[in-house]
Parts: sequence; structure tokens; C-alpha cells
Amino acid sequence: MAWSWRLEKADGRTVGTSEETFSTQSDAESWLGENWRGLRTGEVDKVTLLDGETVVYGMSLQDPE
Repeated sequence: MAWSWRLEKADGRTVGTSEETFSTQSDAESWLGENWRGLRTGEVDKVTLLDGETVVYGMSLQDPE
């Protein structure tokens, strides 16, 4: 399967997906590590890692309060 990130607002609305797909979970996580600041600046509040159509986990890009 192909790994990708679903990009979301805080209320759960999907605003897009990662522009590329990845062959491994590690590659997807490395991409997020390199790009999370830009995503947050682009008003993405959280991301969900997908393995094909299966949700693996989600996480916030915002600072904890």
C-alpha cells in the first residue's frame, strides 16, 4: 500500500493530502518531520497518517496549551 498524510483543520475538516505518497511509514514520517512547520504555517492544524485507506494515527501540529 501507499502511505500518505491527510491534512486537516482543528474541527476535522480535510483540507488536502500530502502531495506525494510514500512506500514506507518511515518515509512518510520523515517527510512530516521535514515539512510540519510549513504545514502549520499553511493553517493545517492536524494530520492523519494513512496506509492506503486505513487510518494509522493522527496528531496535532499545534503547540500544546
